[in-house]
Amino acid sequence: MLRPDAISVWKDPEVNRRLKWYKSVMLNKRQAKFLIARSIPSGYTFKELTKLTEEELWRLHSSLKKEFSYKWEEARKGEWFKTVEGNFLDLKAVLVRKLVSPKCRLCERRCNVDRSKRIGACFVDDKVYVHSAFLHLGEEAPLVPSGTIFYGGCPFKCVFCQNWDVSQANARNGQITYAKELARIQEGLRLEGARNVNHVGGDPIPSAHEIVSSMRFLNVNVPQLWNSNMYMTSELMDIIEDLIDIWLPDFKYWNDNCALRLSGVKNYREVVTRNIERASKSGDVIIRHLILPNHLECDTFPILEWIAKNLKDKVLVNIMDQYRPEYLVLRYPERWPDIARTPTLEEVRAAREYASELGIVWEPVS
Repeated sequence: MLRPDAISVWKDPEVNRRLKWYKSVMLNKRQAKFLIARSIPSGYTFKELTKLTEEELWRLHSSLKKEFSYKWEEARKGEWFKTVEGNFLDLKAVLVRKLVSPKCRLCERRCNVDRSKRIGACFVDDKVYVHSAFLHLGEEAPLVPSGTIFYGGCPFKCVFCQNWDVSQANARNGQITYAKELARIQEGLRLEGARNVNHVGGDPIPSAHEIVSSMRFLNVNVPQLWNSNMYMTSELMDIIEDLIDIWLPDFKYWNDNCALRLSGVKNYREVVTRNIERASKSGDVIIRHLILPNHLECDTFPILEWIAKNLKDKVLVNIMDQYRPEYLVLRYPERWPDIARTPTLEEVRAAREYASELGIVWEPVS
């Protein structure tokens, strides 16, 4: 179940260099990060961890991060580690649930809703809703076939969302899924031939608590892929950066006014650049930028300039040309006339030519 380019893409030396860690885990030559985290003793049983205060958990988390950094360095040299009881991943699983209830702090909306009692700004409560899980053949070539899990809910309210039923309108119509079952889904995808487990949606941010917990029960070595709008809080990023092997972040806007008008989020640039930079230090990265019609000057060009200045030698970039008016834009095009059409060939060409001028590697994954 491979596209021809899913094989030929690995002949590119830049793809191999920039996705070195991911490829090594994909081929079972290295141990996925979540398994490394399971090898670090916390000094507490899981039950004991649940009785610690959030402040105590964060203090312990900070100290264990140093050991994780050391072990990840050893893992990159080929060392493998065994799972121990009461480990760093257990701590993360307990801590991330503190971010959901009583005041949710998973995304930068910081709605502070107790999601155990009512629905958050992400359209879901504290349950995790899996809408589908399958081998996806339509992702970037190095990822195919991708073991994709679509979760309900999203911090964004994009007026042009192509997955609006999963992310917004019917977010809670998926199958309620808990950690052990989610681990079994991931194992099944890997055994069917998935190169990775692709957490997407909607967006995986609202489901992070169950995703992290699922890794406690996952018994196959598989790269963990975070496919997200990257609007998570620093607290959530602290937890998941030690677990994700490859990141697939969206970078939609540069102009915060565009982000607010089209996706309903504030401080977009600051949050997303912060998280993408952190991702680039904690795993491999393929940035996705969707070309929006009439948005080259305000969004596309400055995004490419930022990538070239900060991450040019680290990441691959998928410059995506598949935007089409969907959801609310399709229903009410007069409200958003600037994006009520597909991008022209000239706009796509201009974006990709500018990326080449800046030295950005985009062709293998676009």
